[in-house]
Amino acid sequence: MGLVNYIKESFEELKNNVTWMPRDQAQKNTVLVAVFTIIFALAIFLVDKFFQTGLEKYFNIFN
Repeated sequence: MGLVNYIKESFEELKNNVTWMPRDQAQKNTVLVAVFTIIFALAIFLVDKFFQTGLEKYFNIFN
């Protein structure tokens, strides 16, 4: 009974006591996070490719 009561009280608190941002603001923030994530992933990809190419050229010198 303790776990079921805890879950019920948690949902009740989320429903009544938490201040949620407006839906349109949440959607804008979600889009912003998605765009930033894509840009960050592309930046990491480019840095990885740069180092991969550099290391391949470095090790090909010794072959």
